[in-house]
Amino acid sequence: MKIETRVEGREQSVFASIRRYARPRQARERCGICDAGLAAEHAHLIETAVGRLTCACEPCAILFGNQDAGRYRRVPRDAWFLPEFQLSDVAWEGFSIPINLAFFVHSTPAGRVVAYYPSPGGVVQSLVSLDEWAALVAENPVLGRFEPDVECLLVNRVGETCDCYRVGIDACYKLVGLVRMNWRGMTGGTAVWNEINRFFNGLKERSSHA
Repeated sequence: MKIETRVEGREQSVFASIRRYARPRQARERCGICDAGLAAEHAHLIETAVGRLTCACEPCAILFGNQDAGRYRRVPRDAWFLPEFQLSDVAWEGFSIPINLAFFVHSTPAGRVVAYYPSPGGVVQSLVSLDEWAALVAENPVLGRFEPDVECLLVNRVGETCDCYRVGIDACYKLVGLVRMNWRGMTGGTAVWNEINRFFNGLKERSSHA
């Protein structure tokens, strides 16, 4: 059974992260730690207690990103395409996610893996069956090497596609922001699906193969 959760406080922080990707970019973003100016491509930190993303300059990202037990964790920049990942239709259906896009992350505050999927209103959280997840890990040991809170299994099963990626959580928030910003009407419209395809084409191009 799928359990959707909307938790006050943490959800608001997650939406704050998504809004950064759904609104027009400012002329120049600034580091959320020291207020230094940032380049278009820059690091991100996640405040693990609330799931809030913070833009960071490289010195701050290095300083705070090395504190595993601290307030912030650095989000990895690398992306990996997982062509050998095993995720059958039966296994996917066991997660009871109503659309064919989702990302999974081990949440330290929750003490378990949770799933998120994009919607016209933003992100929706769904608790994952522990048995279903254990079965997936048994088939794909790489999942045991993901960093909690900052690395996600991103699954794209739209159309005939069945692609899985190991990515930083900021990439997943970017996808959610694109869906929220471009969705029109009941089915989303052409623009949102073009943006989704563009996102995954770019992700595959920059990904290493694992």
